[in-house]
Formats: sequence, structure tokens, C-alpha cells
Amino acid sequence: MKSKRTQAERSAATRAALVEAARPLFAEQGYAAVSTDQIARVAGVTRGALYHQFSGKEELFAAVFEQVEAEIAERIGAQIAAVGPDDLLATMRASVDAWLEACADPAVQRIALLDAPAALGWARWREIGLRYGLGVIELGLTAAIDGGLLPEQPVRPLAHVLAGALDEAALYCATAEDRAVATEEARAALVAVITGLVGDTPG
Repeated sequence: MKSKRTQAERSAATRAALVEAARPLFAEQGYAAVSTDQIARVAGVTRGALYHQFSGKEELFAAVFEQVEAEIAERIGAQIAAVGPDDLLATMRASVDAWLEACADPAVQRIALLDAPAALGWARWREIGLRYGLGVIELGLTAAIDGGLLPEQPVRPLAHVLAGALDEAALYCATAEDRAVATEEARAALVAVITGLVGDTPG
């Protein structure tokens, strides 16, 4: 039993090393330009070890993308917690700010917004993104409904609509010539959508 645990730990360590090595390579060079040989070399493992952990570069990229998405969800959750539950509108605005701030990182833009749809296909890109982000949005909407800020309604379809708006806003910023201006524009548009839902005035 001990040897099995040791082997599992070694396997987990190899997998973590590969993800850690691949992430900056994908961020700096882009998915298409990075080879599995290069990743294995940076990780300090053999190419065979890489293929033992992942079926190929696409699966390794998916693991990197999931890590990025998980970190963004955690970051947004922290922002929400910092605002507190008393002002739900402020919480929703803080979520927008946290999302746009996270997506201002060039590494996040390259991995999550620009390369992931092409490398993984639109369906899988959306599936992974929604797995992490949709839950955060649904929690916020549920709290808003329970607090009387939004009328009673099905949460899932509205969460999908807002998730699409957030993704498009981030893509708009990522591909803009002046990203700072684009971010302010996108934030204003998203806040207008949110405050329109609750009948407040954008701020």
C-alpha cells in the first residue's frame, strides 16, 4: 500500500511539474508554437512521462486552462467575500471588476480567451469555462433573488446570458488596441446590464 501511495504521489508531482512548465510557455509563445518536447525538457521529465500523464498537448493545455479558470473563480470569490453580503449590487459590480482585472493579465488573455477556443474547440472551451464561472454567477443571482434585488426567475438561463456577456467583454478588451480604454468601456457596459436588471442607475 505504501508503494502505491508513493507512486501516486510521484505521478501527481510529474503532472504538476508539466502543468507548471507548460503554463508560461503557452502564455508567452502561444499554443501552436509550443512542442511537447519543449514542455518535457522544461519540466525535467521525459517525453514519455508527459504522454503517460496526458494523451497529448491538447490535454495538457486543457489542464493549464482549467488551472487558470479555477484561479479566476477563486479571485472573484475573494472579491465578493471582501464586499460582504449586505450590498448585493456592489457585490455584482465587484465581480465584474474582478473578472476584467483577471482578464487584463496577458497570460490569461492568451491562454483562456485567445488560444483555448481554437486549441480545445468552442464546445469544450465553453464547458470548462462555465464549469468554473457559471457557479459563481448562479450564486450571485440566487443571492440577488433571495434578497429581493431581482424578481423571482429561473437562474440558469440568466447565468448563461451573463456569462456570455462577461466572456465577450473580456475578448473585446483582449483584442483592443487600447486595452485600458476598452476595459473601462466594457466595465461600463457590464455594469449597465447588471443595474438594468435590478432597475438601478449605473455607477
